[in-house]
Amino acid sequence: MQREHARRGFSIYVHQKVVLEIDFSGSLWGYTEITIVPSSKDLKTLHLHSRQCTIHSVRVGSHAADFVFHDPLANLSISSPQDCHTHPELKRRVYSALAESDEGELSIAIPKEVSLRQAGHAVTGIVSEAATPEPQTPGPMAAPALPVPEFAPITVTIEYSIRNPADGIQFILPSDAYPYRVPHVYTTPSSPDAARCWVPCLDNLWEKCMWDFEFIVPRHLEQRDAPLDEDDELPEGENPTVVVCSGEFMEQVAHPYNSGKTIFLYSQRQLTSVQHIAFAAGPFHVHPIPADLSSAEDASGTSQPVMHAFCLPGHEALLASSVSFMRSAMSFYSTEFGSYPFMSHKLVFVDEMPTQRFDSATLSLVTVDLLHGEDAIDQVFETRHCLSHALACQWMGIDIQQKTWSDTWLVNGLGLYITGLFIRKLLGNNEYRFRLKKDMERVLESDNGSMPPICQPQVLDPPDSATLPFINLKAPLVLHILDRRLGKSGTSLGLSRVLPKVFLSAISGEMLNNAISTHSFLRTCRKVSGIDPRSFAEQWIYGSGCPTFGFSASFNRKKMAVEISMRQEAPAFKAHENNEISKALMKPVPFFEGQMTIRIHEADGTPYEHVLDIRSPFKRYEVPFNTKYKRVRRNTKRYLARQAAAQAAAEGDAEAAAAMDMVDMGFGLEIWENEKERENWKVADWTEEDEQNMAGQTYEWIRIDADFEWIAAIAFDQKDYMWVSQLQRDRDVVAQYEAILVLSKVPNPIISSTLTKTVLVSNYYFRIRCEAAQALVTCAIQRLEWLGLFHLFKLFLRYCYEPEDPRQDLFSHTYVPRPNEFSDLAEYFVRKSLLRAIARVRFDNGKTPSVIRQFLVDQLRYNDNTTNPYSDAFYICSIISALACATISTVPPERGEFTATDSQPVQDVQDADLLKQALAEVDRYRSMDRLIPTYHNVVTVAVIEFHLMLSVANLVPHDPRLFFPLTREGNYTQVRMAAFDYLFFTKWYTPKIMRYVLAVILALLVTMGEMRTLKENDSVLIEEDGTIADKTKENKKSDMDMMIKALRKDRELGKNEIIREFLMPIALAPETDYEVRWSLLKLADLLIRGTEEAPPKVTIHLPPTPVVEAPPPLPSVKVPLKSRPSFKSGVPPTRTPSTPFPPKLKLPPSSSQTDVSVRTPSALTPAADKLDVFVVPKPPVPKRPIPEKEREKEKEKEKKQQKNVPKAQSSGMSLNDLRASRNALKKLQTHKHAAIFLQPVDPVRDRAPNYFDVIKHPMDLSTMSAKLEQGKYKDRFDFEGDFRLMVSNAKSYNPPGSFAHNETLALETFFEKQWVRINKTLEAADRTVQSRAPPPPSAPPARAAPVRPTPLPPAPAPIPSTPMPSAVAARPSIKLKVGGASQDISAAPAKQAPKPKGKKVQERAPSRVLSPVTAPEYIDDGSADLLEEVIAIEREKDEERKQKITPTNSEKGKDKEKHVPKLVIGKRKKIADEPEEDEILALAKPPKREKPTPSPPAAGPSAAAPTAPQNGVGGPSTLRNGTVSSKSKQKAPKPTPVPEPPSEPSRPSAKGKEKEVSPPTATPSKAKKAPAEVTPINEKKCREILKTLTKLSDARIFLKPVDPILDGCPTYYDEIKEPMDFQTLSTKLSEGQYATMEEFAKDVELIFKNCRIFNPPTTYPDQCCNALERAWKKEWAKAMEKRLAWNEKRSLQSIMNRLVADPVSFVFREPVDPIVLGVPTYFDVIPRRDARDLRTIRQKLDADKYDTIEAWEADMELMIHNAKLFNGADSEVGQVAVVVRSKYREMLSGIRSSTTKRKGSEKATPQPAKKAKLG
Repeated sequence: MQREHARRGFSIYVHQKVVLEIDFSGSLWGYTEITIVPSSKDLKTLHLHSRQCTIHSVRVGSHAADFVFHDPLANLSISSPQDCHTHPELKRRVYSALAESDEGELSIAIPKEVSLRQAGHAVTGIVSEAATPEPQTPGPMAAPALPVPEFAPITVTIEYSIRNPADGIQFILPSDAYPYRVPHVYTTPSSPDAARCWVPCLDNLWEKCMWDFEFIVPRHLEQRDAPLDEDDELPEGENPTVVVCSGEFMEQVAHPYNSGKTIFLYSQRQLTSVQHIAFAAGPFHVHPIPADLSSAEDASGTSQPVMHAFCLPGHEALLASSVSFMRSAMSFYSTEFGSYPFMSHKLVFVDEMPTQRFDSATLSLVTVDLLHGEDAIDQVFETRHCLSHALACQWMGIDIQQKTWSDTWLVNGLGLYITGLFIRKLLGNNEYRFRLKKDMERVLESDNGSMPPICQPQVLDPPDSATLPFINLKAPLVLHILDRRLGKSGTSLGLSRVLPKVFLSAISGEMLNNAISTHSFLRTCRKVSGIDPRSFAEQWIYGSGCPTFGFSASFNRKKMAVEISMRQEAPAFKAHENNEISKALMKPVPFFEGQMTIRIHEADGTPYEHVLDIRSPFKRYEVPFNTKYKRVRRNTKRYLARQAAAQAAAEGDAEAAAAMDMVDMGFGLEIWENEKERENWKVADWTEEDEQNMAGQTYEWIRIDADFEWIAAIAFDQKDYMWVSQLQRDRDVVAQYEAILVLSKVPNPIISSTLTKTVLVSNYYFRIRCEAAQALVTCAIQRLEWLGLFHLFKLFLRYCYEPEDPRQDLFSHTYVPRPNEFSDLAEYFVRKSLLRAIARVRFDNGKTPSVIRQFLVDQLRYNDNTTNPYSDAFYICSIISALACATISTVPPERGEFTATDSQPVQDVQDADLLKQALAEVDRYRSMDRLIPTYHNVVTVAVIEFHLMLSVANLVPHDPRLFFPLTREGNYTQVRMAAFDYLFFTKWYTPKIMRYVLAVILALLVTMGEMRTLKENDSVLIEEDGTIADKTKENKKSDMDMMIKALRKDRELGKNEIIREFLMPIALAPETDYEVRWSLLKLADLLIRGTEEAPPKVTIHLPPTPVVEAPPPLPSVKVPLKSRPSFKSGVPPTRTPSTPFPPKLKLPPSSSQTDVSVRTPSALTPAADKLDVFVVPKPPVPKRPIPEKEREKEKEKEKKQQKNVPKAQSSGMSLNDLRASRNALKKLQTHKHAAIFLQPVDPVRDRAPNYFDVIKHPMDLSTMSAKLEQGKYKDRFDFEGDFRLMVSNAKSYNPPGSFAHNETLALETFFEKQWVRINKTLEAADRTVQSRAPPPPSAPPARAAPVRPTPLPPAPAPIPSTPMPSAVAARPSIKLKVGGASQDISAAPAKQAPKPKGKKVQERAPSRVLSPVTAPEYIDDGSADLLEEVIAIEREKDEERKQKITPTNSEKGKDKEKHVPKLVIGKRKKIADEPEEDEILALAKPPKREKPTPSPPAAGPSAAAPTAPQNGVGGPSTLRNGTVSSKSKQKAPKPTPVPEPPSEPSRPSAKGKEKEVSPPTATPSKAKKAPAEVTPINEKKCREILKTLTKLSDARIFLKPVDPILDGCPTYYDEIKEPMDFQTLSTKLSEGQYATMEEFAKDVELIFKNCRIFNPPTTYPDQCCNALERAWKKEWAKAMEKRLAWNEKRSLQSIMNRLVADPVSFVFREPVDPIVLGVPTYFDVIPRRDARDLRTIRQKLDADKYDTIEAWEADMELMIHNAKLFNGADSEVGQVAVVVRSKYREMLSGIRSSTTKRKGSEKATPQPAKKAKLG
């Protein structure tokens, strides 16, 4: 990623300057100056990123430059914009647009006046990316200087403006609904490419430069009704406009021309990415955060970074209390982790942020929601965590960033980790550890196999938005347990020693580009601690999942040891156990290793720690016991002393309580010691049996993983009283929390009493007390006589007025609360937790006791906050939420569901009355919140949620009008979101509501994924019922599919007219922002079935069709049918693109006496319909006898080719067999077990490196499909044989029981069933056909087809006496249709015509290459007579009509037919004077891939055989679509005879031996056109290029030949004379028609050339062509990259192996480490870029970085030179260097001599031949 500039041709340098004027009405305008340094003298074009901008002008240097600006996302278009079913196409286009944007939307051409001057190699103070050495190696004589030259910088000035942007920048402006909103503007991370949306730049996280900013803004903004102070000197307004920007504030100056404006100047001197640049402008209130004078820094505070906070007018009172802690955070981070990397820090609170926070260099934009006043309690925790994390990100995230996207976990994790350390200092260790425990529970819940590893080095894309929250949750936990494990080494303090080194290396410049990688971080950990963290990383960083432990303990009295059994399971690994693919992707860890600390609290109260080494899934450990007491003895002196201390503590002796070291002694124990109070509280005591068991125990309790070193679910089996002891006596909050979790699962009176005691004890941390209150709900059951509920009421009674009667029944008491007093924050949270717990109590029927609902209504009714210094808004919300929970039953009715048609649940009078009271109280608070707003209207939000829950439960009618006004603009954002939630739970799909929702498109952002209606969610389930979670997970997949189907079929949802009408227009609108568009596409995926995208049809406006000239009618010639040679590989059919040609066409009887069946989609013009036969004059054609054997073979072949066979049947497969095989193949390919057989095995991708060593004949379904379509199968049994081969291969390679083996068996079973059925069907069909088939006729003359010879120019020179009827002639070409068979019969003269001048000739290879061995001897069977006669007639007619008929395009479109697998012989007649240029010129050039064979007599004519009609899509041809200009017609010279070598008799091939070509002696012009340097064809590379290109979506229209009818372009072949497409390319490649890579490239470029000729610019085909051409250039550059020959590379690797094995090379084996070797100045003498060693050189050699042996030798010389330069030539190292040099030179000379010898002697071997051509 840091080498992007190498591909781009330049690197950003020094700085970018941005000058912007902001008018606060939705517009920005200005310019930016970007200074770049070219890295190549060939730099012609600059590509920059820019979206939404209007580019006015571009100047490079001082010269105006041409530029092209194209924003793909702003120009989205689909085939049917109004059709909502085309949303998959839109999604694809969005993906394509995003991919296209990566290259840059703004392209700037460097003017010719700008010269790229080289500035030398010197490196100044700023190290630029341009100075980084490239992979190429310097030459042998290169000095140890920079290998890449530096060029003089170039300044690019871009003037631009922005109006109403959708992404990247947010204008907050007053509106009719919100007239008093304060206008302001700020940058926003609304999309991943937000930076380019407000400034042209290089939008890349790793592209950094310095920055200068100038912002021009109005001095003051108009303040409506703003009061002015008497002494206010600012008449325009009381709040001047302020601009806050990344970097350091330089100055504010007055505008030179406009006194109403001011200019803010900022400068960022540190290299920063544009993605870390932000600004905000508006009338902000400025709050300086004072320096911490008590810190370790000097008292003046001058060395502390300047810190400011900014907020909008009206929030000033909240700002100071919200940011007061920030200075302490800065001091903590600076002290612990090194100095602050910048000079200042700024916080700006703004409205309507799409995210909670946007961090940039020195500046954090924060949502105004985080502001809170002095009276806030709940919001303080969130605000402090969020803002302290924002500051931590300046160290880790802004100054230091990830090296690759896979390192995101480390940057995010370290930022959150150091934030947690500050939270520990700020809020205490208990809060820190409790949060860690809660986070660990969330990780365990998610990391069960559904989440990937937090680091995936093989994934090059940014983390998905669905997994990023999980990464941010797990990463700090992983770092925490890494810190704990490093601290165990004894020599380290954990990460507290590692992190300062990391931050120091960033500030000092040691960290390259300030980019940290996982590997370098782990290496630093290893250096600091001495522990190798590789196994830890494999499990927790590169692997997924978390372990589950089961422990049990027992005491062995004989051994005096505690026996602990451990069992470990990995749920994530189990989830993927049977799926090899998901196992490879998710990398679940099957077993976690490491050490775990357990702590045994023995009988004397002393904790002893022991370390368990976990190395197997199950193990039994024996832990030694230390205490001499065998059990807890209650009558010892120690025990009695503890009892006395407890009594003293109960009486109030604080010192005695402290001496007890017990948590539960911190409160007055009168409740538990006083019998009367114990009776009032219903305290339960242990039974005598429990007391005896407790007395007999040898230890009090055991802690597992006491040091929090594991993220694991741990189940430990120990007695209840041990858990109680752990809860009461262990000071660790995690231990107390774990005890509460276990105790809540075994409800009994003692547990209830213990939990009650925990809530009462103020020494417990308040979160533990809250958890204990929630656990009491499990004891509130009828079996325990509702003891838990009694205790909850008793505990809450402390906040209420006491009943007059001490023995008042708490279940009938009216709880009137005392006035609120929240000064004790712990009691405030406990009180809220008690409310939630009471609301969760249920009868067995799922209902809440009425006393609870009355209790909650009373809390709302009597709440009094008049004397409370703190706000009770969140407390009121808790009561309303609890009341909603208590009102709804958790058990559905007997039917198990509520539906929209059900009546309300049956309620008794009391329930109805309580519901009425609850609604009245809740609505009262809603009215109060409207009059006296609470913090962010949280009470209104709670009221909306209350109504939402009750309406979903069908307790109250759902009236959308109730909260509809709250959805409108002007309400607080959270209120609007809650109101929209309420709206979406009603019939939101009604047209009126849907129109409104789509108008307020913002609603879709917050409701996606949350939409449920009664139709969607059949059963109403309440979250408090914990029994439903498992059932939901089980049915999740099937239910989801069914729900989606139901949604799409639903008349009101999937068929909703409003959604279908407006969905696509909104998604296509250019002003639609990133989130809205993706949300709409997600909605479309759910509700609307997408149509499969067909290849796009290009509609092109064509000029008027020219008049087709019809030649005069010609008399017909009837030719008697004789046996004649067949041309299986001969000529593809021709096509004329005028009108469709039906599959069965009866030609008019006037022109033919036979019916001709044509199986091709060709077309005939009306004129062509009449030109069936004509008379051709007879030239004298000599005959030649045909051997008898050849005649017999010809007859056999003739029978096979009586019909015009498709390509798939070219080997003789019957039509029924073909259909059956295709049907079977289709079913196989779509079978669920066929995934691994769909494509060929790739040893690298499929991790089977030895596959081709084991399997010699690989086979797969795609290969079978290709063979089937290419006609490689003779019958269906050949097809079956290949399937058997594939199955056999899979069984041979994969062991039984493996995934692949099981899939093979399943697929084979399926095939057997299908194949048996197919065989029976076909056998029955064959019997039926045989019974009906008449004897084969002998082709009577009456069925003779009309002859359609091709007109020729005037008779050429005499034809030699060896005619070749088996091949197509050079000039005369006659096509006969007889009895439905269509074949070419041509006489081939042995003379060749030289190439016409001005014509570019390229030899066209035939469509099928057949082995010359199969060519039969020629035997005269009479066909030569026929041929002679027909040719003579044709020539005679040509002579008569010479100069009378002008050439026409009678053969338009025939080029297209190369890939139509049916041969239609009998094309439209050519004009008489039209020369067969293809056939003439093709003889002038032999195929390049085959040398001339010793049988030249057959070469000339046979090579001509396939070339006559081969001017279709298959490639460029000299005939160019069958039309020849009059100029070329006049200049066509006479053919030159080719002498016939007498060494061997002619052996013409009936199948067309197209590769046997005579040497081009008759074409001297060929030598002139031969390229000076060519690259031999490399079929593998060409295949890879084709595979890559054809996979692109833009390649669809180029995959197959153009069909003028189907594609709607009837004049295509008039304009395009040399058509080309990828299918033709592939065929030519298969047939070996390319001899060089340049020929292949020429055909590919011909595709693009044709497209641009036929299609106007900016049309869809042109856009596809441009995109495809860019991809082609990339792939071509890769393919043509020169590398060492395989034998040279292997030889050099052998030399290096020997050198490394030689002891003398020990000093050169590894890179120099200045710290380890004690040479800190090494890189001062030897630049780091020039450092070389054997390992580095070997890595470059293995990575193909060397293109010649000399390049490798240059690096070796550089290594020797470095050693002598640093150590001296006479030093020991210098002498060793000389020895190493002599050794490798000696070995290298041997290699060179052998290579030279091999080049001279073994010219026929493939590798040296390739090397010779490359050279």
